[in-house]
Amino acid sequence: MTGVTEALRRQPRPTHALREEAHAVGRAARAACRGPGRERDLLVQSLKASAAAILAWLVAGVWMGDPMALMAPWVAVVLVQATVYSSLMQAARQFTAICAGALLASLALAVTGNTLGAVTLSVPLLMLLANWPRFGDQGIYGATTALFTLATGAADVFAVGHRVGQAALGAVIGVAVNAFVLPPIHLRDVRENLAALAREAGDVLHIVAGDLRDGEWDTQGWSHASARLERRLDALRSARGWSRESLRLTATPRRAVRRLPASIPPEQDDERWSRATGHIRALTRTLAVAADDGRAPAPPARPVLDAYADLLQLIGDACHAESERLLTAADGAARPDGHAESAMRELREQLQDGLREHAGQGGDGTTVLGSLLLQAENLWSETVPTGRHG
Repeated sequence: MTGVTEALRRQPRPTHALREEAHAVGRAARAACRGPGRERDLLVQSLKASAAAILAWLVAGVWMGDPMALMAPWVAVVLVQATVYSSLMQAARQFTAICAGALLASLALAVTGNTLGAVTLSVPLLMLLANWPRFGDQGIYGATTALFTLATGAADVFAVGHRVGQAALGAVIGVAVNAFVLPPIHLRDVRENLAALAREAGDVLHIVAGDLRDGEWDTQGWSHASARLERRLDALRSARGWSRESLRLTATPRRAVRRLPASIPPEQDDERWSRATGHIRALTRTLAVAADDGRAPAPPARPVLDAYADLLQLIGDACHAESERLLTAADGAARPDGHAESAMRELREQLQDGLREHAGQGGDGTTVLGSLLLQAENLWSETVPTGRHG
């Protein structure tokens, strides 16, 4: 009971949580005003969705004089999606679902003769249809359209055709607004995620290097840091997929008006940083095994560990340099200065001498040091692809 009470006491108070949310909103607002970025992209998409709904309402309710001009703005606001291609795909799915819902509701009402019977007959079928993978997340609009149709009491052929026409109008307006008013191009997300991955990889290497020097091996912290790198790698892959989709149907028109954002890093960069993430994971796992007293392999001696920590520090610096290069959209891979390359060669020779010494003494640290040196070599070649070791 005491543990539960203590856990509850450690939870943030509502006022603190609200304050943190307010700070987060403020930071997002400042970032949107400061310059291009994810926050501004979200602001633009939100304003576009609002504009699409207002325009659909004006067309359907004011210009066409429809007293129930709800379907058109409802569809329009939903179809301002993250990419133009997804807007078109969602429009096709949603329009099909709406047609199915309106038609089935009308048929059910004609068969049963009352609203409750029509709801009982049509909604279960439409909910099953909503789970059909072809509809994606738009299938639910079939059931909601049927409920809306039956609730208004107008489910004859004219009313169904009217609602389908309203849905088509909203779809055209939503897709058109998304396609022709600042069409979303998700290229910046790839560069930012790739730069963040390089920066966080450098942070992990600096943390491990510091722990090796201090003699306090936080293996659990290393494991959590490696897991964060994996999540960042997943975010990069997701961003790469969004960037490909956002260029479909939009790249040529945007180039025609010279509004296409800066090019994104090549996919080869994703692959080499994926390999670098794997090497860091293997490196931390090797160190965790060496730190376990119940395992046979023992960690190398202190002088060798200090040299290895210096090596990881240099590689971490190279990761940070690569992150800065990616953020500034510079061409080519970041190349370390001559001092860093010279220090890298010296540390490499020192570690190889230590490896030979351990092997000559038959020490248990030979296996661990050999694996660590191999991972460091692999990391250096991935993070500084233009560098060559002598």
